[in-house]
Amino acid sequence: MTDIILEAQQLRKAFGGLVAVNDVGLQVERGSMHSIIGPNGAGKTTLFNLLSGNLRPTSGRLLYNGRDITNLPLHKRAHVGIGRSFQITNVFNNLTVYENVRLAAQALDGASMVVFTRYDRFSSYEAKALEAIETVGLRGLENVPATVLPHGNKRKLELAIILASDPELLLLDEPTAGMATEQVPELMQTISDIRAIGNKTIMLVEHNMSVVMSVSSKITVMNYGAVLAEGTPEEIAANVTVQSAYLGDLYGDFDEMSKGH
Repeated sequence: MTDIILEAQQLRKAFGGLVAVNDVGLQVERGSMHSIIGPNGAGKTTLFNLLSGNLRPTSGRLLYNGRDITNLPLHKRAHVGIGRSFQITNVFNNLTVYENVRLAAQALDGASMVVFTRYDRFSSYEAKALEAIETVGLRGLENVPATVLPHGNKRKLELAIILASDPELLLLDEPTAGMATEQVPELMQTISDIRAIGNKTIMLVEHNMSVVMSVSSKITVMNYGAVLAEGTPEEIAANVTVQSAYLGDLYGDFDEMSKGH
């Protein structure tokens, strides 16, 4: 039997007369890299906001490890094991790399958010922070202010902030957005390593189709707020309905990309 970590059942979100997510059903397998793709306005980010607790659905259910978390707020979802990144880098630019990550570890435990305190007071948080920094490849930059980091390293810092809470499920919204092409492979390798080493499950919204096709276990294709198709990269590349709807025109030759998967 397939081990499902997250399941959406007829998930729907309407803003007045606009239905942004239209009765979406999906199952995310534990340990997988599950990508959500679709054109602008397809409902991908709204779906992520429903999964992470930024928004509550108009109707439908969301199950995490078999538990109904449909109405569980954002901050409590972090406690059950869900971590979320955003399209725009979400870090404290005036703090160092270490301070950013340590604060994330403190916040999960509900500890004091005071940055400047006795060094030995938060030894457990320090260990979590340094481990996360090491995992994303930022060791040696602990004392560097986040504001001076290049964009690629800020993305890594955001990953470290998420990892400080040791989530089972990471929701990554456009992790390569704004990055130079040459920086993308390194970041995606880091994300793949996090999944493999930490036994994590990763959901990914991403426009870079070469990235999606190379790292995904499964792909869900959205269009007009609904699920158009779902399958492996090879199955999506060969799906005539998907290609005729929009993928061929927008994203180029999927057959060639799928051969490299």
